[in-house]
Amino acid sequence: MQIDTLFVDEGFGSLDEDTLEDVMDAIDGLRENGRVIGLISHVADLRARIPQHLRVRRTPAGSLIESDAG
Repeated sequence: MQIDTLFVDEGFGSLDEDTLEDVMDAIDGLRENGRVIGLISHVADLRARIPQHLRVRRTPAGSLIESDAG
């Protein structure tokens, strides 16, 4: 079985700095091999390593999705 898309929801908050670095290196390797990786996280250290950001913001009119390069 081959997995082309992977989403990880809040799987990083309990990792120490070294383990987080190892996990991000592994995710970078998957992405470089053509996989689509979606990360959902509040860990600020991840932002610099993620090339594309989607942010969902609450507004009075409903949710707003913003996209930008990391």
